[in-house]
Order: sequence, then C-alpha cells, then structure tokens
Amino acid sequence: MSIELENESGVEVPLDNILQLAEYALSKMHIDPRADVEILLVDELVMEEYHLDWMQESGPTDVLSQPIDGLRPGKPNSITPAGHLGLIVLCPQVATKQAAARGHSDLREMLILVAHSILHLLGYDHAEKDDEIEMFALQEEIVAEYLETLEA
Repeated sequence: MSIELENESGVEVPLDNILQLAEYALSKMHIDPRADVEILLVDELVMEEYHLDWMQESGPTDVLSQPIDGLRPGKPNSITPAGHLGLIVLCPQVATKQAAARGHSDLREMLILVAHSILHLLGYDHAEKDDEIEMFALQEEIVAEYLETLEA
C-alpha cells in the first residue's frame, strides 16, 4: 500500500499506529497493494476550513474523507484494482476531546476515525440505520483486530 501520512497538526500523534491500522484495514478490505491513500493530520483551524469547504458546516470536526477513484471493497478471491482511494483529513485535537468524552485512549479514537474514514472512501455510509450498524460494526472489528496484533 502506498499511504502518504503527513502530520501538520502541531501535536505529537502515534503515526506508526495510524499507518499500520490503515495498512491493516486496506488489506482486510481486499484492496490492491498498489492502491494509495493520503492521510493528513491538521489543527482545528485548518480542519474548520476543510469542514466549511467540503460540508458547508462551521466549526472543526474529527475527520473528513474525500473519495477520489470510487473504489469499492474487494473479496478474498477478487481484490479491488489499484487506484487512488482519496484523502483523509483528521484533527487530533478534536479526536482527543472525543476520546476523553467516550472514556477511551486517544490512540483508540484516532484508530477508529481512520478505520471509519477508510470505509467511507470505500463507499460505506451511515445515513440509514442498517448501513450505520454495518459500518460501525466493521470499523470496530478492524480496530479490535488491529489492536490484537499489537498484543501478540
């Protein structure tokens, strides 16, 4: 996988874990290893600009996803062709606040957000309740399985 990861947020974040989680999620979703994705970590002011530009909503948000090639998940015997999945923009400062509110670590929150965004890049959505249940279960499965690899 070609994953471009840039931290312009001004805070220290677990870049290795974010990169490994992204690689794990893309592999689990049967994406061609030649596919690429960009992950950009930004501060709250920059995130607010992206949020306003992409969603026409004010204030910073936790994460945004911008699909490019419209790739979809593959299957074990049929991987998704190589292409550019898109751009993930994550705000660690907002993620830290959410982690505290949800009672888990900053690392777990950022991994959840990256998994969530990768699923959005692959066409998953949570506008309808059934889709939300499927997407959130899959993102939790990805994060839990990835965290298990750290304990092994």
